[in-house]
Amino acid sequence: MSVDGKEHKDLRGIVFPHITPRAIKPLEEQIRAIAREFVDHMLSFDGQCDFAADVAFLYPLRVIMTVLGVPQEDEPFMLKLTQELFNNADPELNRARAELSPEDMLKSLWETTMELENYFAAVTKKFRENPTSHINSLIANAKIDGEYLNHRQMMGYYIIAATAGHDTTSNTTAGAMWALAEKPEMLARMKADPSLINAFVEESIRWEVPVKHFMRSAVADCEIGGQQIKAGDWLMLSYQSANRDESVWADPFEFRIDRESNPQIAFGYGVHVCLGQHLARMEMHILWEELFKRLESVELAGKGERTISNFVCGPKHVPIRFTAN
Repeated sequence: MSVDGKEHKDLRGIVFPHITPRAIKPLEEQIRAIAREFVDHMLSFDGQCDFAADVAFLYPLRVIMTVLGVPQEDEPFMLKLTQELFNNADPELNRARAELSPEDMLKSLWETTMELENYFAAVTKKFRENPTSHINSLIANAKIDGEYLNHRQMMGYYIIAATAGHDTTSNTTAGAMWALAEKPEMLARMKADPSLINAFVEESIRWEVPVKHFMRSAVADCEIGGQQIKAGDWLMLSYQSANRDESVWADPFEFRIDRESNPQIAFGYGVHVCLGQHLARMEMHILWEELFKRLESVELAGKGERTISNFVCGPKHVPIRFTAN
């Protein structure tokens, strides 16, 4: 949401205590069970699948919907609207399943947003009548200065949690498999030393950078990299460029799991850093742990494809061929 200052701090405070590393630790076994379910699902394809469509789109979706309190039967609906929202320029994934003019894109985005708002209006009613510990219930029942969140605050919170809460992790997971299929020797290394999975996850976040940019406005005059910035100037933060900064990483255009440090900035930085970063890392780490126990080899089985988007973007097709024990 486009908020800052006290309003931003108050809104973050609604969910933040519930998604710290300590707070999400009890979810680990539940997430592991979900991961095993999707590993089984992948292996049921008998040696070949589209990892993006068959696994990466679905596993993070199940995790975040479980945390939010969304029933499984609503998952296809949430996936569809998320893809429409973030991939409005992609004829394969947008609402019309066609090339759209700029005017039609705006109309499509409006229709998708209204559908999401109608859905979450019912969610609010449900959780105010029967509160639970789920994130959607926290949002529905949250108060700031004694008042329920207003419509903009509430719908913004619901929508960003329900869409960005899985789409970014899906993109990173699909991108990680694409990188692995291009460098299959990494699989043997991680099977021999599972501690490398942490580095694999962090490098996949750096590599994929699912959120490509954000806009910010300067609050004071300053100089950055020799460039004069004036208070009020708009700045485009290119996370993709930052995560390939030659002054920070050796071989920034290589996917490497042997980096001594990886200060990737895909989750943002400072007060606006991604609320769900710890959950995202946990669910990806658990998936790879469970998959690598059973995966013997993997390679690309065709040409991968990326979504057409200039904001949240990642692989939409990752065809792979694999063997499992």
